[in-house]
Amino acid sequence: MRTETGLAMNAGVSLGALRKGAQAEIVALDETAATTTLDTGELERRLIEMGLVEGARIEILHEGFPRRDPIAVLVGDSTIALRRAEANAVMVRRLKD
Repeated sequence: MRTETGLAMNAGVSLGALRKGAQAEIVALDETAATTTLDTGELERRLIEMGLVEGARIEILHEGFPRRDPIAVLVGDSTIALRRAEANAVMVRRLKD
């Protein structure tokens, strides 16, 4: 699921940059864009297990207070909570703001 830097650049924006109500489609996972202490490959594995895979459509349902962290993300029929630092590894194409 890892991508070349060029592909990630074409993705447009990271999930972590989206605001409440935004809808998007996942185009790539890029662990290097996230701030994490996890071992290489571990964050990607966890994201995939939560359903954050290429082609999945997502919507930001909620942002935490006061720093908009964590975020609640609708993925298919599931709602997951994700830190913005980790959401930065999910590259998306915006569908609706």
